[in-house]
Amino acid sequence: MTISTLAAFALSVFLQDPTHRPGEEPVDPYVVTDSNAGATPFADDALYQAFGGADGVAFIVDDMLERSVEDPRIAGIFAATDMVRLRRTLKEQFCYLLGGGCAYTGRSMADAHDEIGLQPADFGALVEHLQAAMTAQGVPFHIQNRFLAKLAPMRRDTVTRWN
Repeated sequence: MTISTLAAFALSVFLQDPTHRPGEEPVDPYVVTDSNAGATPFADDALYQAFGGADGVAFIVDDMLERSVEDPRIAGIFAATDMVRLRRTLKEQFCYLLGGGCAYTGRSMADAHDEIGLQPADFGALVEHLQAAMTAQGVPFHIQNRFLAKLAPMRRDTVTRWN
């Protein structure tokens, strides 16, 4: 094996093995691909820049999750969640979808939400918190709507309980 082949192999193992990520709980191996992000990215980085780049995306994800874990309507969803992994993969997903040039290393939307049991109201509460976080970051309303339109079709892969 050449050094570059060995490095590529090591990187693929690292990306599939979250035990190499400090603070994350292990998960079963899965194929790492940007298609797991649930949508295709915007063509350029204009929205990524409107979000404030990496710092803005990080603020929005952290703020949205903080609001979510404090919301009694949905706090229970996060009780058994690996928040370190969730924060990392959401930041990657948002960066990727917004055209920021990031790779997405998380599981598919269906696989990631398979055992959570999200209901439509849970999804709605998460969207509320995302909107509040985007507003707090100063993301213009029309830009928020473009991003939400990109995320909306993921509802069918994330909501698994309809009662």
